[in-house]
Amino acid sequence: MKPADKLQYLTSSIFTEMANHKHRLMAQGRDVIDLGIGSPDLPPPEHVRQALADAVLAGNTYGYAHQQGFPTLRQAFSEWFKKRFHGVELDPATEVLTLMGSQDGLAHLPAALMNPGDVALIPDPSYPVYAAGLHLASVEVAPLPLLAKNGFMPDFDAIPQDVAEKAKMMLISYPGNPIPAMADESVYRQAIEFCKKHDIVLVHDLAYSELAFDGYRPMSILEIPGAKEVAVEFHSLSKSFSMAGCRIGFLAGRAEVVQALATLKSNIDYGVFGAIQTAATAALTGDQSYTREMSRVYQDRRDALIDGLGELGWEIEKPKATMFVWAKLPFEIPSMEFCLRLVEEANVVMIPGRAFGEQGEGYVRIALVQPVERLREVVRRIAESGILEPMRTK
Repeated sequence: MKPADKLQYLTSSIFTEMANHKHRLMAQGRDVIDLGIGSPDLPPPEHVRQALADAVLAGNTYGYAHQQGFPTLRQAFSEWFKKRFHGVELDPATEVLTLMGSQDGLAHLPAALMNPGDVALIPDPSYPVYAAGLHLASVEVAPLPLLAKNGFMPDFDAIPQDVAEKAKMMLISYPGNPIPAMADESVYRQAIEFCKKHDIVLVHDLAYSELAFDGYRPMSILEIPGAKEVAVEFHSLSKSFSMAGCRIGFLAGRAEVVQALATLKSNIDYGVFGAIQTAATAALTGDQSYTREMSRVYQDRRDALIDGLGELGWEIEKPKATMFVWAKLPFEIPSMEFCLRLVEEANVVMIPGRAFGEQGEGYVRIALVQPVERLREVVRRIAESGILEPMRTK
């Protein structure tokens, strides 16, 4: 038996490889601090956990769920969206789809919209599922290089004309993963104009809309007038409400795109477990102070890590959102080699930037998924390991 050729393009192996190194060292009795996978280490708010517990114990919870999501949940999301994003109206019946997390939608949307041989534009670097979904749909990937000199914004003028003419979908994400860069309204307007001109579906991944710092509030692309003519947007409760394991998210925007994914999904699963939908409804309709509290927690973590590394001479720009730090390596070394040295010599796991695309080389992604004291311990270990010595001898 030989697996499908398309599986060779899937890149999850780096996460597995770093996890294997961690477990190997832990089996030796070493204390490894994992800043690799971005899994929230704190629980959802109490009222959400209570709603989940009550729903789990109810006798009518265990049948098939409504595939597009409970109407009450889609209504709750639409109302939350309108309050959060300056009055943006969404029709919960046609412009909102409940998903098993935004990754579910990102993986399946290409198959719902595109045919084998079509072209999709995605950021480089980008979250691995962007490319994975395209490869599984036998779609050609065209990279949008995100370069520091451009503030990690796409250069739409640099897209070759023949690629633009063939493209059927463009995916962007601000603030994103692995790069937590901020896009202003002008970037969204350029993206919308470009996609309208070339008849391209514009997909915006906004999984980190509520995890922002220093007073910053990420905007929705759907706030731009006319955006729904061409755009859809993914949202997730994974990071906003620490519900990553619950697998609950949404696609919102252009009705034809939402309904295309709904049709595909209706043929491959039966929707999100009802108790989780009930908990998600409680999250969206209840007290929203939790998201502000979580932002303060992650901001403190960001400051502890980046300020500490800065004292060692490793200068890193502070992100204004997400649970990730995108750190340029302090000296010239392959990102994979740096991460392997880091785990062996300092017992700290980070993810090499090359895992996210060609343009990620020279960087590492750091997940802020440990308490402040553990992040200070990371700084201490890096200092004692001597791994930064080449920086001092340049």
